[in-house]
Amino acid sequence: MLHSAPAKIGFIPPLLPTLVNDVPEGDDWQHEIKHDGYRSQIVINQDRARAFSRNGHDYSAQFQTIVDAARRLGCTSAIVDGETVVQDQQGRSDFHALRSAIHSQQHRLIFYAFDLLHLNGQDLRRVSLRERRAALADLIGEHDPAWPIQFSEAIVGNGAAVLAQACARELEGIVSKKLDSRYRSGRSASWLKVKCYDEGEFVVLGAEHEPGKPAFALLAREIDGSLDYAGSAFVTLGGEQRDRFWSEIERLARPRAPLKIVGHKKARWARPEMRVQVQHLKGSGMLRHATVREIVT
Repeated sequence: MLHSAPAKIGFIPPLLPTLVNDVPEGDDWQHEIKHDGYRSQIVINQDRARAFSRNGHDYSAQFQTIVDAARRLGCTSAIVDGETVVQDQQGRSDFHALRSAIHSQQHRLIFYAFDLLHLNGQDLRRVSLRERRAALADLIGEHDPAWPIQFSEAIVGNGAAVLAQACARELEGIVSKKLDSRYRSGRSASWLKVKCYDEGEFVVLGAEHEPGKPAFALLAREIDGSLDYAGSAFVTLGGEQRDRFWSEIERLARPRAPLKIVGHKKARWARPEMRVQVQHLKGSGMLRHATVREIVT
């Protein structure tokens, strides 16, 4: 790679993976863990580095520890694509801890680098993913678990097995990428994401439906006879199930929430008697990407 003084570079809109149900087969695909955090981009110009959000907002102050580490990478300029996360004790991305860490525990932030768009004046977007990641691995160097910038490892082929392992570890899913693909901003079929979903039964505590916005139910898990607030799930029921859901909300109406719940001042609270089946991302914490599938009782 050249090390001449390159022209200044800036944020590039990211390539976005397409959500699919099945993992692609074949050895021309690589598979990475889908890190559950904030899509981020690091831009390095000479001795200055900046961090950007997926939409191009400058997050350098929020990701200061990562920016400081990026300035110490051995390059004159670079654009690195990745995901900023916080991990729990099992090494899994903890999305709910990320926001508080940004404000008060930035030392917990980790930037998982998975692509390299520019390096030392060269635009790498036209070369293959395989070549870009080889250059990225060289740039980051040997693995150091204490370093805020980590290389996102991948496995070539065996996508179904990679997904099964991700789901067994209660991760969000995987991202499969075509090894010979170029980097093009926007939604792409050369990157595919498959998520790990689970289903469970939850108790309805109330619902909220503002005009022009999606409706969602406020839910609880029943654990040893007690209710534990679990978060919300979109209500996308149709026909008789939809009518029954809102009729039950009206029949079971109560003036206050059955549990202590922060916010949701416009919610319609209900006695905790209705149960629903909910599809959601795997994990025992607060519900994420959840949808009410059907009414159970």
